[in-house]
Amino acid sequence: MQQANTHSKVLGYLLWIFGFLGSHRFYYGKPVTGTIWFFTLGLFFIGWIIDLFLIPSMDREADMRFQAGGTSYNISWLLLTFLGVFGVHRMYMGKWITGIIYLFTGGLFLIGVLYDFWTLNDQISMKNREQSGY
Repeated sequence: MQQANTHSKVLGYLLWIFGFLGSHRFYYGKPVTGTIWFFTLGLFFIGWIIDLFLIPSMDREADMRFQAGGTSYNISWLLLTFLGVFGVHRMYMGKWITGIIYLFTGGLFLIGVLYDFWTLNDQISMKNREQSGY
């Protein structure tokens, strides 16, 4: 059985450019190390450089861990990364009420955006599971 390609290496490498802030680690479902990277500038840029070589394995791990389906991880992460304070990623996932709340409160005063950086992969997996009937 072939695993679904839920995450993209190309997007992972694009986020890696900003990886000293942990964005690629959040994308691949590693919120603890993403937060460490954020506060230490990618472990003082050393971890950031090492991650250049670790992205293919992080991508494979994310593909095995998260549920594929109608809601795209790539689109959701692009929307969260660049438009998160406006709630567009939540609207994309069908969470219209919280999306509108984010729109009028700056991502619920940025705390909601931080929450979504920690949990977006799981939110998408849950939605995809519900859509597939599992």
